[in-house]
Amino acid sequence: MDQKLKQAAIELYDRFTHDGLDRRVFMTRMVALAGSVAAAEALIGAIAASPAAAAIVPADDPRLTTRTQDLVGGYKAYVAEPRTRSLKATVLVIHENRGLNDHIRDVARRLGVAGFRAVAPDFLSPAGGTPTNEDAAREAIGKLDLGKSVSDAVAMLDELAKSSRGGKVGAVGFCWGGGFVNRLAVAAGDKLDAGVSYYGPAPDPSEATKVQAPLELHLAGIDDRVNSTGFPWITALRQAGKTVKFFLYDGANHAFNNDTSAERYNKAAADLAWIRTLAFFKQHLA
Repeated sequence: MDQKLKQAAIELYDRFTHDGLDRRVFMTRMVALAGSVAAAEALIGAIAASPAAAAIVPADDPRLTTRTQDLVGGYKAYVAEPRTRSLKATVLVIHENRGLNDHIRDVARRLGVAGFRAVAPDFLSPAGGTPTNEDAAREAIGKLDLGKSVSDAVAMLDELAKSSRGGKVGAVGFCWGGGFVNRLAVAAGDKLDAGVSYYGPAPDPSEATKVQAPLELHLAGIDDRVNSTGFPWITALRQAGKTVKFFLYDGANHAFNNDTSAERYNKAAADLAWIRTLAFFKQHLA
């Protein structure tokens, strides 16, 4: 399959996973693109996240301690931090619309080896936790009261600040989580010390005046769905005099940071974005 057809398949998959395209319609169109049911299933498997993908930082990495922690509001969270007794700045890691899975735990560990305490809440905790089935997780995410989830996250910032170096807490999120970070910045005021959003749908630009935390936004060049909200959001933040860094990764697809998706992962873009993310947090959470 040539690159043009692969890109069409990725865009179709995003319509299914983000815009509510009916599964039967999705499969019919994917089979038409791929040429057969078997080819369509193989292509979907390459685009979707693979739960069997190897972690970048192993779960038993000796540099880290990891645990499950209870957070305010009845939430469970995966925590990864360096093996040291000193207080560390904290970063909330907000998952994609697949919920808290092994990939997000791996991202938390990457922050841990970089010197932060990473706390990755499962925002599906009130619904019994993230299910193993990806479609079920997306359906459950769609049923969340997003306003309440954001409000609960503000309470987490308060809780975690008490045990964080300098009382500082940042947040990073991906896809659904990237949009969540934008909304958290609106709701949290000065309780959020830094926010990094990866290809997250943005709030109404009128909300930009409420943001107090410095923000760093990473958008994919091939992501019209998210960019149609992201570009006006960036403009509004700048016009409101907010501290905002913005990076656009030409040729990269939505979810380019997710190394468990063979077709969408873009290592060059992901590595550069991660370097920028760590530098941003070190600047604002030190």
